[in-house]
Amino acid sequence: MAELDQTPRHSTTAQQAFGDIAPDLARYTDRVLFDDVWARPGLTPRDRCMVTVTCLIALYRGNELGFHLRKALDTGVSESEIIEIITHLAFYSGWPTASTALGIARQVFEDKKETTR
Repeated sequence: MAELDQTPRHSTTAQQAFGDIAPDLARYTDRVLFDDVWARPGLTPRDRCMVTVTCLIALYRGNELGFHLRKALDTGVSESEIIEIITHLAFYSGWPTASTALGIARQVFEDKKETTR
């Protein structure tokens, strides 16, 4: 792996979320995860979003789910597809994971509607 540029990226979500306390982790998040892993040609960004959202729901990772639901919507995943993913997962990862994800999805959908008005 190429050496990571030490120049901070202040405008990224990772820098805003935790760059002040963990600048190296923010830099790895930006450069390795999003610049390298997410840019691999094997899956489209839309596909990667669907996989990531599915994993976050199944693993009960609500902290990151809102960000990735917004990213999924931005890459063309529809609200109805997100609801279908959540409904399907209720049978595989459990009702609590699905009901928690629905609450987060509802808020993301409402926020997105507010910003497009």
